[in-house]
Amino acid sequence: MVPPDAAGRVRGVDARQPLLERFGALVRALRTARGWSRRELAQRSGMSERFLADVELGSANPSLLRLADLASALDLGLAGLLGGLARDARRTIALLGLRGAGKSTVGEALARRLGVPFVELDTQVEKATGLSLGEIFQVHGEDYYRRAERQALERLLTDAPQCVVATGGGIVTDPANFALLRGSATTVWLRAEPEDHWQRVIAQGDTRPMADNERAFQDLRRILEEREPLYRQADITVATSTRTVEQVTEEILQRLQHPLVSAAR
Repeated sequence: MVPPDAAGRVRGVDARQPLLERFGALVRALRTARGWSRRELAQRSGMSERFLADVELGSANPSLLRLADLASALDLGLAGLLGGLARDARRTIALLGLRGAGKSTVGEALARRLGVPFVELDTQVEKATGLSLGEIFQVHGEDYYRRAERQALERLLTDAPQCVVATGGGIVTDPANFALLRGSATTVWLRAEPEDHWQRVIAQGDTRPMADNERAFQDLRRILEEREPLYRQADITVATSTRTVEQVTEEILQRLQHPLVSAAR
């Protein structure tokens, strides 16, 4: 293997190392989540922009002191920054989709099969803020929610063990939060037809999106169409319409083992 040069960059045929690539993706996602340019993080950490670019590309092997500088700049402890690398961070599985896609039911079943915890990201937001989602949006608005969502996601990805996490339906609309999620977890879109979203939410007795809205179903269809290009960026897509929880769970497990299998349509 070719040793790193004086700047810490790994040169030659063996330059691409999976661990360094994973770390680079994590740093890039954390930087993006804060809305910082590479230059800004370089200035905050005392690194050169060139070296930071190499770190994010996975072609640099930063020293322990450099790692400590990065952790401080990102307002994370060193253990928090490296926590995602102490385990296989890609085994954190994040379920995407609108409400009614089946994220909770499938997530619980999938977590049982994998022997890992199941986490609702919105529940973590509520615990951290001491407010219900309704209160967050009514009193503080969406910007506050997205900041709380990012903080909850960062804590989950750096501190929690491997898990299955059900995300909020709109996480894909926040570029920073979605980038952080995609950089640290295997994302799975639970794809369903609009009619299935509608019926499942009603069956749950939760009609908040439909309240006082005669065009609720049309709005749901429009939102799904608008977000579909974002959901399709998921690592895995699995159809849930007309299928049981067991069937969907089994396909996800197979797709995790064989990621090149075609997505269900």
